[in-house]
Amino acid sequence: MSAMTTSRQVLFSLKNVKKHYPVKGGIFKTVKGHVKAVDGITLDIFKGETLGVVGESGCGKSTFGRTILGLESLTEGTMVFNGTDISHKSSRELKPFKREMQMIFQDPYASLNPKQRVGDALEEALIIHTDLPADERRAKVVQLLKEVGLKEEHYDRYPHEFSGGQRQRIGIARAISINPSFIVCDEPVSALDVSVQAQVIKLLKDLQGKHELTYLFVSHDLGVVRHLCDRVLVMYLGQMVELAPVEKLYENPTHPYTEALLSAIPRPVVGKKRERIRLQGDLPSPTDPPAGCAFHTRCPLATERCKAERPKWRQIEDGHFIACHHK
Repeated sequence: MSAMTTSRQVLFSLKNVKKHYPVKGGIFKTVKGHVKAVDGITLDIFKGETLGVVGESGCGKSTFGRTILGLESLTEGTMVFNGTDISHKSSRELKPFKREMQMIFQDPYASLNPKQRVGDALEEALIIHTDLPADERRAKVVQLLKEVGLKEEHYDRYPHEFSGGQRQRIGIARAISINPSFIVCDEPVSALDVSVQAQVIKLLKDLQGKHELTYLFVSHDLGVVRHLCDRVLVMYLGQMVELAPVEKLYENPTHPYTEALLSAIPRPVVGKKRERIRLQGDLPSPTDPPAGCAFHTRCPLATERCKAERPKWRQIEDGHFIACHHK
């Protein structure tokens, strides 16, 4: 687990962040509704930490990461990065902040131009954000390749000449090339073999310590999240349902949805068998989310209050927050 700063300085402060996509229909393509992909996220991300974001596919975790980076336009809310409100800045106004915020994508091959040499791909960010001459850019890229476990000879190769793990190392090198302080890791190891996953996770941890990075780590792999993250945010249908330090969440999950997610993790420890909780039904459509608590249609504890009233986000103990009427 990465070291947390003792002062817990806030790097990113988010208040009621929403990302809704309009749904159009009819002859005139009028707006019939909205897909509420991210629906009211309020939290602080601290410098030097790794914040994990978990939930089922379609819960909005990847959209959340893309929205706070400015890759998706903000529908509503406030985002303050390192003391500056960046909520509604134009692309030009965001350029200085883009240098501070980068992303590692799930599919490294799709994020690389197959017709472009790897060295040229890594130089692009340096051309945009720095005034380094060509020879210094090349030297910088060679240094980056070595830092992520590749070699100088890889500079002139093309993406198809690399394995999946090597391509992800290239993606990581590109993300750190302009010395950012915040990186969104969007399922960065999900497409890799288990043995390669371990190597990439170790690389991410080593780079975090060396470059004082802050990570938002989006993943569906709860084992990886436990190994890498300091805190974990659990999302359901675009909403926050639980947030806690990683060990507290894994040892004492409180929200019924979190309990169900964690019950699926194998526990090969004698005397510590965990009964699998199987949720009934499918994830509701974010276009028409249930009234009240979004989870009530699948929750074993649901009551009439859950159907009518959305639970408030509240702190139940130090650093542990939850949105549930019954916990």
